Amino acid sequence: MTEQEIYSLWEKTGYFNPDKLPKRNKKPFIIIMPPPNANGALHIGHALFVTLQDIMIRFYRMTGRKTLWLPGADHAGFETQVVFDKKLEKEGRSRFLIPRDELWNEMYAFTQENKTKMEGQMRRLGASCDWSREKFTLDKDIIQKTQAAFVDLYKEGLIYRHKRIVNWCVKHQTTLSDLELKHETRQNPLYYIAYGPLSVATVRPETIFGDTALAVNPKDERYSRYIGREIEIKTLLGDKKLPVVGDEAVDPAFGTGVVKVTPAHDQADFEMALRHNLEIKTVIDRFGRLNEHAGPYQGMKVKDAREKVIADLQKARLLIKIDPNYEHNIAVCYKCGTSIEPAIMPQWFLKMKPLAAPAIKAVRTKKIKFIPERFSKIYFHWLENIEDWNLSRQIVWGIRIPAWFCKNCGEITVSLKRPSLCPKCRTVELEQDPDVLDTWFSSGQWPFLALGYPNSKDYKTFYPTTVMETAYDILFFWVARMIMLGLKRTGKPPFESVYLHGLLRDERRQKMSKSKGNVIDPLVVSETYGTDALRMALVIGNSPGIDPVISEDKIRGYRNFITKIKNAAKFTLMNYDENLRVKPKFSAEDKKNLRELEKVKKGVTKDIESFRFHEAAYTLYHYFWHTFADKIIEGAKPRIKDGKKAEKKAAQEVLLSILSASIKMLHPFIPFTTEEIYQSLPSRLRKQKALLIEKW
Repeated sequence: MTEQEIYSLWEKTGYFNPDKLPKRNKKPFIIIMPPPNANGALHIGHALFVTLQDIMIRFYRMTGRKTLWLPGADHAGFETQVVFDKKLEKEGRSRFLIPRDELWNEMYAFTQENKTKMEGQMRRLGASCDWSREKFTLDKDIIQKTQAAFVDLYKEGLIYRHKRIVNWCVKHQTTLSDLELKHETRQNPLYYIAYGPLSVATVRPETIFGDTALAVNPKDERYSRYIGREIEIKTLLGDKKLPVVGDEAVDPAFGTGVVKVTPAHDQADFEMALRHNLEIKTVIDRFGRLNEHAGPYQGMKVKDAREKVIADLQKARLLIKIDPNYEHNIAVCYKCGTSIEPAIMPQWFLKMKPLAAPAIKAVRTKKIKFIPERFSKIYFHWLENIEDWNLSRQIVWGIRIPAWFCKNCGEITVSLKRPSLCPKCRTVELEQDPDVLDTWFSSGQWPFLALGYPNSKDYKTFYPTTVMETAYDILFFWVARMIMLGLKRTGKPPFESVYLHGLLRDERRQKMSKSKGNVIDPLVVSETYGTDALRMALVIGNSPGIDPVISEDKIRGYRNFITKIKNAAKFTLMNYDENLRVKPKFSAEDKKNLRELEKVKKGVTKDIESFRFHEAAYTLYHYFWHTFADKIIEGAKPRIKDGKKAEKKAAQEVLLSILSASIKMLHPFIPFTTEEIYQSLPSRLRKQKALLIEKW
């Protein structure tokens, strides 16, 4: 049988659907699939999560649990917008010139095409999920319930709109959350500039037009006499006065110990401005160009303005010196690497501390367990220091924010439906907020929304879910937010356990990337070496929370293991004589081998139940190859060939018993090979239509 034929057999049985499982499958075991982004093909990381989750689902299905593995796909907001922008660029188009509805519909068709491809790819990887329940994060019910959550949280005072400093990506023309930033160490010139009697050091001289104060540490005796005073300074736009404030955020060891305060273009300066009631002046626009406050520098891009400003400061004798190799960290967009421009604009924020407290308690009281446990400490640290979450994204692709602006008076109404009249001025001129919600806001509600919260039978039967399996790098992006929003919206933890796998690396332990040319296409190697070989290579040596190594050589090596299994099964079945009807005479060695088999069963069962999938797979690999194939089969060959009937029967029965038990234990790991062998077993050993619902 081909892998495609075997998968077709499984689908025809209907057993991926928990409602169609045998009556013995009662207690639910639920995994909600982390929905892959519907903007491209599956990669090797997807193959890893498919394998690990499928192992659990197949194991617990065989143990009699009512297993639901609910698949889905994510519209992936900003990430998909970036991918689609590149597609448009190749076509000579820009999203900024395409009508909103037209662009949204184009992107929807694009994601649906990708989603269909991904579903086919997951089938090829052996995913035994319930396709009848498949969900998309832009299904109508998901959109409606996500917007309803926004409205409810707003009414409760947890969501608010505020004009404050945010992370702005000039290239992608949208805000980003703090989690969507990368921080890079760079070397840039540090410029020392004269400010009247004082001097400051800065890497951003182009922002001097937005300075509204100078600041020193109140404990710095060098400058204590200036605190509370205004000083006169010369600037490129003429003379002006700046107040000097004392603030403990200032590091006396940085530069001269005096810093310029530019509230509109630096997070720390913005907070300082709030503490000291300072003016806030924006001098860089959303396109990364200097505005009217920069005088003759208006319209210049940041980089060009920096060079021009430095040249002019030198001419005006206001530049004291330059340190050419100043090393510092800067924030960049995690997708394009463009330096983030802090900007002040009105955005929607979610208060996080009220949501974080119950999420911390749920893990501390073991209502949710992390595997490995050490990630709980990282989780606690982040939640204990959490900031409010900027929910707004200035893109088309996503779920619209359910807020309505009155064009006449500016009143904002938060509502699922467009109000007929402005509640303040009674006009009908209302427009919906053009922004969309951060994709993680809908993804953060995925476990219960995918099950039809709040009234569906599935929600009442399968929520809370059992295990959330995902990569550790989205612990904050997704896992923590699912816990916070799950507790807030349903009053229950969204899952009992969180299994965090590592990030796949090549044989040199380098991160996989297209630019390095070390990416493995899971579908290509699956086609070449077989899906089961790929799955074994992904599991063995892969302990939770540790970055595993994968290579084509490793996959090729496990193809040899699959071949070994097939050969051992072929020998056992070819030499089994159903017509030999004598009572078997088991030797002491036979009994010892059967006792050892029982020990292996118990050990493998315990390892899987304890999330030690790598150890269970390793045990089975060595047991089948080095004990069963190399020793037990070889030891049985003389009796099968020349032994008396009772001895021959015993040898046959021992081999068949071990083969039958082994393919059951191996089934979660290598489902295609084991199902093919199962279909060839003597009828008395095939109690079911398919191995996937045999008793463990």
